[in-house]
Amino acid sequence: MGLLEVEGLTKNFGGLTAVDNVTLSVERGTVQAIIGPNGAGKTTFINCVSGLLEPSDGTVTFDGEDITGLPPHETVQAGISKSFQTASIFPTMTVENNVQIAAFGAEHGSFRFNFLKRREDYDEVQAVTERMLRSVELWGAREEEAQNLPYGDKRRLEIAIALASEPQLLFMDEPTAGMSPEETQETVDLIKELQEELGLTIVLIEHDMELIFEVADRIAVLHRGAIIANATPSEVKGDPDVQEAYLGGVEI
Repeated sequence: MGLLEVEGLTKNFGGLTAVDNVTLSVERGTVQAIIGPNGAGKTTFINCVSGLLEPSDGTVTFDGEDITGLPPHETVQAGISKSFQTASIFPTMTVENNVQIAAFGAEHGSFRFNFLKRREDYDEVQAVTERMLRSVELWGAREEEAQNLPYGDKRRLEIAIALASEPQLLFMDEPTAGMSPEETQETVDLIKELQEELGLTIVLIEHDMELIFEVADRIAVLHRGAIIANATPSEVKGDPDVQEAYLGGVEI
């Protein structure tokens, strides 16, 4: 059994089926990519798994436990975290404070403003904060206001915030959106490091196919809400159905 097992997941919005009977198994310690045209249901699928949306049908099992329909804070505490398409940070707070708040909230389920008065809380939060900021190479910028970071570093901070809950599985929704080629390559390197050093399982939505083929162990292809392929990068690359659905017949 994989770390994440999704069976028959369906999400309807009125008469529209955004996710259509999706079954997917994600093995522990791997990078599972999800690709597909705009509107294929990729983000809706992740939101159903992570608790931001309630599925219309199907089950989600994580590390052997049924988490179907759990609210986001409970899926975080179960070991799942998510970085979003746009950086979600507190711009006027320091880099360090951004991650501290996330670390404390993950441990206690909500943020309490008096947490710094409790030494044992502070010590644990600070240890997690330093570890995650070092993992994304932002420890040296910890006293900077988040709004002053370059765009690529803001995205790295957002990943550190997602890592503050010390998840087993991290969803990354278009982590290189808006990045320069240099920043994109740095993100590729970061994904590899997170998998190797932290033992993370990563589910990645991304339009940059070069990145996908470099980091993914398996690639699932969504088309009109349904999975039409889930295989190794080389197998997906040569699949004519994928070429037709994803790029109108152009080889990838």
